[in-house]
Amino acid sequence: MWKDYSKSYIKHNRASSVSIMAAAWIAAMFISLLCGMAYNFWYYEVEKIILEEGGWQGRIAGEIDEDGLSLIQNFANVEKAVINKKLSEEISGEENVVVDIYFTHARRIYHDMPLISAQLGLGEDSVQYHSLLLSRYLIHDPEDPEPPMLLTVYLAILAIVIASLVLIIRNSFEVSMNARIHQFGILSSIGASPGQIRICLMQEAAVLTVLPMILGSLAGILISRGLMGAVNYFAADVSGRREAVFHYHPAVLAVTMVSTVLTVLFSAWIPAGKLSRMTPLEAIRSAGSVPLMKKKHSRMLSRLFGMEGELAGNALRAQKKSFRISSISLFLSFLGFAVMLMFTTLSSISTRYTYFERYQDAWDIMITLKDTEIADFHLTKELEKVSGIQEVTVYQKAEAVTVLPEELQSCELAGLGGLEAVAGIPRGEGGFLVEVPVVILDDTSFLNFCSQNGIAPSLDGAVVLNQIWDSTNSNFRYKKYVPFVKEKGPAAVALSGVSGTDGRQGKNGQNNQTVEIPVLSYTKEAPRLREEYQNYALVHFIPLTMWKSVSGKLGGGEPDSYIRIFSSEKTRLSHLNNLERRLVQLIGKKYEVESENRVRERISNERMIDGMEMILGGFCVLLAAIGAANVFSNTLGFVRQRKREFAQYMSIGLTPKGMWKILGIEALAVAGKPLLITLPCTVAFVQYALWASCLDPLVFWAQAPVVPILIFAAAVVLFVALAYYIGGRLLLQCDLSEVLRNDALV
Repeated sequence: MWKDYSKSYIKHNRASSVSIMAAAWIAAMFISLLCGMAYNFWYYEVEKIILEEGGWQGRIAGEIDEDGLSLIQNFANVEKAVINKKLSEEISGEENVVVDIYFTHARRIYHDMPLISAQLGLGEDSVQYHSLLLSRYLIHDPEDPEPPMLLTVYLAILAIVIASLVLIIRNSFEVSMNARIHQFGILSSIGASPGQIRICLMQEAAVLTVLPMILGSLAGILISRGLMGAVNYFAADVSGRREAVFHYHPAVLAVTMVSTVLTVLFSAWIPAGKLSRMTPLEAIRSAGSVPLMKKKHSRMLSRLFGMEGELAGNALRAQKKSFRISSISLFLSFLGFAVMLMFTTLSSISTRYTYFERYQDAWDIMITLKDTEIADFHLTKELEKVSGIQEVTVYQKAEAVTVLPEELQSCELAGLGGLEAVAGIPRGEGGFLVEVPVVILDDTSFLNFCSQNGIAPSLDGAVVLNQIWDSTNSNFRYKKYVPFVKEKGPAAVALSGVSGTDGRQGKNGQNNQTVEIPVLSYTKEAPRLREEYQNYALVHFIPLTMWKSVSGKLGGGEPDSYIRIFSSEKTRLSHLNNLERRLVQLIGKKYEVESENRVRERISNERMIDGMEMILGGFCVLLAAIGAANVFSNTLGFVRQRKREFAQYMSIGLTPKGMWKILGIEALAVAGKPLLITLPCTVAFVQYALWASCLDPLVFWAQAPVVPILIFAAAVVLFVALAYYIGGRLLLQCDLSEVLRNDALV
């Protein structure tokens, strides 16, 4: 009997059934998409960690002989133990080795590693954990107060999404079930038990949602695969990035299906339980109609649209709870899409101003010489002979400090309050301890730099960049500088090496010393390099010849050196790619290198921004689709209830034109309210972002993405209007005069 009743209801109420099926499909698709993307991001991250750092889980270093290695391998939970030859060679002593350990059950690692080290007679400091890799498997050090929580965040997001989807689908079921309160009241009065009613409703839910859940899960997998392809496309030119390969594990499908089934069943169980608990008298009296609100008046709608506005306001208040999820979804989609576009536009402007436009004349091709001192590079002459190259500069960076006497500060700096006020550098014994970044140029580039700035060319001294950021009268976006030291500064500066983590020990294993560097000149123009210098540092440019004589005392420089190249054709990507390829082939024969060119870097940045906009925009579209689907569910699912409502309006003289006006006002209010709330929120975000980034508002608003936001908003408004149009057609196709007299079961 119940089976036949359910089939009959589904057959004669297709609009309500379609809304439930659509909600189940959206839920399954959304959960499948989220699970698929989360798994692929997790897989990519784990694969990256293993490729860069190895797949070991624990590591022990110390005096370990063959018996010790055998002890580790025979430990109950150890899958395998391998000697790390590379790290072992870096440890002094023949018996000192590093052993990489892989566990069968990695969750016991923080318990088993101390036991292994104790059996070997080693201390706790000999044990090392691959914490980053372990955290990707949700394995954390129990004693770590702040463990990595990336995967935990993924799971929390999944839980939040499922909770949100429960509310959305529950609303669809509730709309459909509430339309039948009167019918179930009659059935209950003739002997149907609450359990039978609940089972009937759950059977209907299962029949309506099985196929949409399967199709939605498959759609989520396909969309996640497409998104991975989009990520690869937009990030194809990112330096050092590996291409992401789509992976899908059966366990992910199982998690997706279980989560979807539980979500749908729980969504249906809530309204079914509520409906089954109603007494027959309550069910029959309610008749499933929309209660009219008489106490509150819709002042705004009534003033704008008259009586129809008042009636629309009453209907919206009566359905306030049902429309709550759709309003939230539409609001979040509007806000998310607007903020996303505003943020990417702001980021694009900021990147262009602070990077591309600032350094567009400072480089064409950059090559990084990995772990190579500038003194060990011997191909400068060969590079200058390569066709297509206009200029070559090889340089390296180092760090030093100097004590600047207070009286040597420039008059402009002293007028601002001195180093203590401008840079927060405290006055010490003898003066201020100032950081001195050292840029070592190849001899030819240094001599050219001197000639370009009217300085007598010489390899026996340094050129000092005599400027400091006036943070009092300018911001970081539009910096103003004042002289650091007096124009007739000291003829020599005493530099000291910067201490490392091992105290005063320099790179060469000797104590850093102080060395006098002659100053050839002070300048306000730095060499054209793609470098951002510190705001409160006294930058020194010195030639390679001088660096060779002082590097030992200063403790050496940074491990990498750089080659800045100007091309004869600056704007052609094909030319720069070809030139870059030839340079890498030439230099890569002897050195480990990384390269990039300016035009490709800019194109890559633009593609990354486009990709981020597409992915985040797609997410906002999904939110909007959920909100609009909820509007469809409410509009189409309340057909019977709205029949009774409009039949009452018709009985007091309302015309079909007036009915359409009421529905139009409701559609405008449903879509317009989230939009109106979004507008001030978006403006507030933009104003705060402009204030935080110190960007000129006129520059931003001239490029603000107003048109795409308006198009997105119009699309959602039209979609909501379409839902009300379909609902209105269904209403007006019925004989509303019969509704007040007819309470048929189906």
